Amino acid sequence: MKFFKSKLSTTAAILLVAVGILIGTQIQNVFSGDNIYEQIEKFKDVLSLADKYYVDNVDTQKLVDAAINGMLGQLDPHSVYIPARDVRQISEDFRGSFDGVGIEYDVVNDTLLVVSPIAGGPSEMVGIQAGDKIISIDGKSAIGITRDEVQKKLRGPKGTKVTVTVVRAGVDKPLEFEIIRDKIPLYSVTASFMANKEVGYIYINRFAETTGKELEEALTKLKAQGMKELVLDLRDNPGGLLDQAVNVASEFIPAGKTIVYTKGRIPESNEYFTSNGGNYNKIPLILLVNGGSASASEIVTGAIQDLDRGLVVGETTFGKGLVQRQFSLDDGSAVRITIARYYTPSGRLIQRPYGKNRAKYFMEPVEVDSSEKSGANLQHTLESDSGRPVFKTADGRKVYGGGGITPDYIVKMGDVPEFIYQFQVKRIFLEYVDNHVSQHQDRMRKEYGDAANFTREFQVSDKTLDDIYSRAVKAGIKIKREDFDKNIKYVAMLLKAQIARNIWGNDGWYRVVLTLDNQFQKALTLFPEAKQIAGLE
Repeated sequence: MKFFKSKLSTTAAILLVAVGILIGTQIQNVFSGDNIYEQIEKFKDVLSLADKYYVDNVDTQKLVDAAINGMLGQLDPHSVYIPARDVRQISEDFRGSFDGVGIEYDVVNDTLLVVSPIAGGPSEMVGIQAGDKIISIDGKSAIGITRDEVQKKLRGPKGTKVTVTVVRAGVDKPLEFEIIRDKIPLYSVTASFMANKEVGYIYINRFAETTGKELEEALTKLKAQGMKELVLDLRDNPGGLLDQAVNVASEFIPAGKTIVYTKGRIPESNEYFTSNGGNYNKIPLILLVNGGSASASEIVTGAIQDLDRGLVVGETTFGKGLVQRQFSLDDGSAVRITIARYYTPSGRLIQRPYGKNRAKYFMEPVEVDSSEKSGANLQHTLESDSGRPVFKTADGRKVYGGGGITPDYIVKMGDVPEFIYQFQVKRIFLEYVDNHVSQHQDRMRKEYGDAANFTREFQVSDKTLDDIYSRAVKAGIKIKREDFDKNIKYVAMLLKAQIARNIWGNDGWYRVVLTLDNQFQKALTLFPEAKQIAGLE
């Protein structure tokens, strides 16, 4: 959502932990005092007594962290404490970049495998390729390296050097590369390509500092390739920065229209956001969403739906209507505190009810999805008996608040065979591509030309599928041959997608995966409805 970084004084930091240790039945008593500083003194006394008299040595930092978590647990599920060790990672995620060598990697059988060099990054520039196995870093063995160790050894300040030794399929001797670390972008737009001659497809994975700019560049590229209609995929996008949600929505909404507004207890929490107007407010638009679409994703979706600007397809979104502000603490940790609620243009608060069970709250969208009815929902009759508050879109259609955003056309995602998860855990597809395909990727790139041709023409052979089954059994995966054969089309698709990703990156992966994505395939048939809602016929 919206993350500001402010510095708290030491007194304020103590204040945040003052009541955390007294939770449960005592919480009302904690807040009943006339003077909040009395509660600070109470907390200090308890902490001092525990440190002085407890039977074992006391880790006071651990106690304070637990107290903060206990206190924030009495507020809402999105007000959280962030330990110092996690702050940098989170900041990098939203800043949209980090300093490092620029590879996507995995650790397979104790070996550091380059899944893909990041386009334009320092590793790609020196010749690192997908499928390379890094066996040493700065002269020290990388065999048995952990994921945490990979980050410690490969990330570092821009301009510093690191030497890696790799083993490459088809090359007799190990190769040594000196890489100069640089700023590595973390892209929000994971994939963007023409799904057919008229329909563009863009997938946004989060809302970070560069998301609006990335989207604008992707739209410009697709327009030059003939895009006349667009599918914007926000599925499993957990959100991010509010201003970037406004920027994204503005691309499709005429200038001056309300996108979102916020209300809070303090005056600075009350804000009103309108569209700046983009170049695509007349393009037929379909948004794909599901239970993993939250926060900033829901701001965009709510604005598009409330203003009857496009069609929302998929499954009901998460239902997060709260705005957080992040405050830095003196020891490098931080707290993120809810300061406001946000409302869609129609006045909807889409926040789901929450109790004290945070695990249940975060799992609820999955449980709700299991009972959600599929079908056309342009007038939102499918949730008419839900008891949720009713609002009206710009053209007078009913929509509902209080429980996420329900699509205009509900399409359940097809079931994934259970054994597929074990295939992924055991890296069956990744290892097969590494062992049998990586050395042929240059030939395949020349043979098929691009990811679109590969998606249309490449077929996974029966012999390869038999090999995949044998590998799964050998890896200890309990799977019956009849179950494998029943889902063999899905297995072939995932293997093909892994090959495409190795050669063409994320665009290759998504092109293949979307061929068996029933939500996307249904969306392609719904542009007449999208045009009708937006008045573009």
